[in-house]
Amino acid sequence: MDILPLLVTAVLAYLLGSVPFGLLMARLFGLGDIRQIGSGNIGATNVLRTGNRPAAALTLIGDAGKGAGAVLAARALVGEDAAGIAALFAMLGHLYSVFLGFSGGKGVATFLGTVLALSFPVGLAACATWLLVALVFRISSLSALAAAGLAPAFTLYFYTWRGAVLIAILGALIFFKHKANIRRLRDGTEPRIGQKD
Repeated sequence: MDILPLLVTAVLAYLLGSVPFGLLMARLFGLGDIRQIGSGNIGATNVLRTGNRPAAALTLIGDAGKGAGAVLAARALVGEDAAGIAALFAMLGHLYSVFLGFSGGKGVATFLGTVLALSFPVGLAACATWLLVALVFRISSLSALAAAGLAPAFTLYFYTWRGAVLIAILGALIFFKHKANIRRLRDGTEPRIGQKD
């Protein structure tokens, strides 16, 4: 395959992934700068800490949608290899947004969106894992880590080994961005879903 379409895919997916929906929704709903609230993260969980559920829901949809949209567009316009590249670069855009000085969120919603688009059964399994852990423990970060940790195994079962490698890389990014959460989980100080502080 010609390298140019893949390079263009990477750049466009990165720019789409860089759109900070949490920051935009917080401003749209008059919540201020979400980076100055709660954990300071730009994701849906932190937006939820403001108590504004519509803003949090729209952030979740936007962050998941940009990952899924990048993958689906790349697959339709270029091919399956481009879909994998789009998944990786949309994630990198969310984590290291060019619009936020190469900082960003922790990537959970974008991860789930990309996985759903890459393989719908794998995405459903990952989302179900997140939901089950969230219902039992009420801790968003633990749910994210469980989903990211199990997603490569789901991918091996439902999709391909190459897909499993890609999902493992995306999952590793989730774990890397959750280093502080992992420490708090060990210490028993990680906040629960809906907790404002």
